[in-house]
Amino acid sequence: MTWRGVRRGLSAAAHAARRACTEPGRERDLAVQALKAALAAWVAWAVAGWWLRAPVAFVAPWVAVVLVESTVYRSIAHGLQQLGAIAAGTVAATAVGLLLHSTVAAMAVVLPLAMLLGQWRRLGSQGICAATGALFVLTNGSVSVTTSAARLGEALFGAAVGIAVNALIRPPLYLRDTEAVLREATEEAHDILRDVAEGLAADRWDAEEAGAWHERALRLHRQVERARSAVEWSRESMRGNLRRRTGVAPVSGRGYDDALVVLDYAAVHTAGVTRTVLEAASDDRPASRPHSEPARRYAEFLCQTARALRLYSHSRFSDACEDELREAVSELRDTLAELRRDLVRSTTDDPDEVATYGALLAQAQRLAGQLLASGT
Repeated sequence: MTWRGVRRGLSAAAHAARRACTEPGRERDLAVQALKAALAAWVAWAVAGWWLRAPVAFVAPWVAVVLVESTVYRSIAHGLQQLGAIAAGTVAATAVGLLLHSTVAAMAVVLPLAMLLGQWRRLGSQGICAATGALFVLTNGSVSVTTSAARLGEALFGAAVGIAVNALIRPPLYLRDTEAVLREATEEAHDILRDVAEGLAADRWDAEEAGAWHERALRLHRQVERARSAVEWSRESMRGNLRRRTGVAPVSGRGYDDALVVLDYAAVHTAGVTRTVLEAASDDRPASRPHSEPARRYAEFLCQTARALRLYSHSRFSDACEDELREAVSELRDTLAELRRDLVRSTTDDPDEVATYGALLAQAQRLAGQLLASGT
């Protein structure tokens, strides 16, 4: 069993390596960032340790390698935070160490202060570097102003190298990943709506199948959240990125934000539709099922909504679907009006059936609302 797991791990690693070599994607991005981090550390050490023979040269490659971040903006922001934290810890440790002339006593005084300083919100995730900087001072031989100043200089140089390498050598962008995640979430919403529509059109009220639809609709929420995270990541990757200025990648505009709004509506109200269908299909039937003809017309509406949703997503990233989208939105508006008239004309004496159809219609109106507003 253990050997089988090792083989699977090796196979996955080999597959990732092949993808990194043959096609753009996450694997290649990770490989490039790893090589850039190694290059930054090598350059920092070659200059500080080999050429200049600085007294604490190890600080430069240490800072450089950790500042080759996932975005240029993050490299700069974390670099400033890290330098501030290291400077604070180094200065405090140097002052206390020179005053007490005892490493043990100095650590007892400085480390609690450095750890508290590390919790300061302005230092973010780099706050721990205050304690690290203090430890470097107190555990590396005798404390002196000259050595501490050299340590700060090495940290500054390492930060400059790490930021420069990340900003100048293929700075990372995530627009491709963002579009892929948005399309994936849209396709899943489309597929759920089509599956529910086919079930209703065939008058198939199976509780197990309806439960599977509802579970997929609930998982769609998580996909939308991943899409939102990808949009935010993409937007951050454009800040301070030289590839944006040279036109290598398009600027992330309102299209992503609009698509997220529509996906939010789709996720919430698709879950509402599938929950109502599940309640009507369950064995104890807390909700009555609509007759086959209203259910069939509602299935047509879901098919039209699924198609409009897919066309809307495509239209955010190209102009190819604009005319088709307008036509789909017009059909959606007409079908929604017909569904309202069906509810008004309903002559059923079963209040539960009216309530079920009314709930489905309410979700239909909300599901279509954002598409109607955005697709015109």
